[in-house]
Amino acid sequence: MKRVTLRYRLIFLCAIAMASCKTTKQQVEVAVRNTLDFPRKEITAVKKKQLTAILKSKAEQDIRVKDRHSGALLPVQWIDNDQDGQSDELLFQANVAAKSTAKYLIVADPRSKVPEAELSTYSRFVPERTDDYTWENDKVAFRVYGPDAQRRIEQKLENGTLSSGVDLWLKRTDQPIINKWYKGYLSDPSFYHTDRGEGYDPYHVGASRGVGGSGIWLQDSLQVSKNYISYKTIAVGPLRTVFELVYAPWSVYGVRETKRISLDLGSNFSRFDVTIAADQQPPNYAIGITLHKNEGEAVLNAKHGFFRHQELIDGTFLGEGIVVNPQIVERAFVHRSKTPDQSNLLVLLNPEAQISYYVGFAWEKSGQVRSGKEWDAMLAKQAQIISHPLILTVK
Repeated sequence: MKRVTLRYRLIFLCAIAMASCKTTKQQVEVAVRNTLDFPRKEITAVKKKQLTAILKSKAEQDIRVKDRHSGALLPVQWIDNDQDGQSDELLFQANVAAKSTAKYLIVADPRSKVPEAELSTYSRFVPERTDDYTWENDKVAFRVYGPDAQRRIEQKLENGTLSSGVDLWLKRTDQPIINKWYKGYLSDPSFYHTDRGEGYDPYHVGASRGVGGSGIWLQDSLQVSKNYISYKTIAVGPLRTVFELVYAPWSVYGVRETKRISLDLGSNFSRFDVTIAADQQPPNYAIGITLHKNEGEAVLNAKHGFFRHQELIDGTFLGEGIVVNPQIVERAFVHRSKTPDQSNLLVLLNPEAQISYYVGFAWEKSGQVRSGKEWDAMLAKQAQIISHPLILTVK
């Protein structure tokens, strides 16, 4: 009888131990290491497949991310990168000191509420202003132009824009402005060209490259596409907004181009991931920054992969920049022209490479920069961030 009782006790203890093991699998530790000598606050992605143990018994909406040091819950975002209806990654914002490691816990805790992000990213198609596509975060805002805007130019109608350049909206608030500014546009077409304390749009793009528009440099001239022909919104926010733009075949090489553009919370730089196909191999893939009336200053730093322009707009400093892996850069130069909108800083990339680059800006009235020296420092940091990404260890 005692032996039977002892046997059942052992079975009971084993069951408790197994249950305990299952409990410990309800959390995953993520160590985020920063190898650089400055602090970093960046959006971090954990692959869904790394969370299999938790998701076997819990749903995505039950997952929380907790700062292991403070115990605070963080805003999160699931993202479906390939648009197959299944999430691929879990995003959260890591805050890591210089040359340090920060630790986070991913837990299943449906009883606690995911905190709302105080700041956010956002993007959308804008039918109320023909067919702009506009995106922003707490630092910067951009827009590009669609097929209806092109049609209006070609048919000599009002409100047309023919450009594959990238426009900048100079904001000096960390709050969203896209919907507010376009709402104002409906009653006053010049609404967002006036600074009411949140910023405004004084930036001229025209046929130039704006900041980050593309082309092919051929025989001392730039061939460019027309407006995008279709778009796809992949993620809106709050931590990352992602969308795709498709362009009709362009240039003598019959280039077909798709741009996947993303913008993270807290960053001044939009990431462009470009896929190209062509009837004939183009000699290069060019990205540029407009020089406007050639009154600013351009700096080329091919060694570290950042290229910048600075100028005064309405008497205040504006720095624009491109950051790219220097290994795919063939050459960079400043092209000045007497023809309006044809002066650009151009960076020629290897068209056979996987093409990814970052474009961004900083405006004096946003409180982020005051000079070219400070803008250069921001660009140099972004170049280091690209070449030394945060290192995640998941266990």
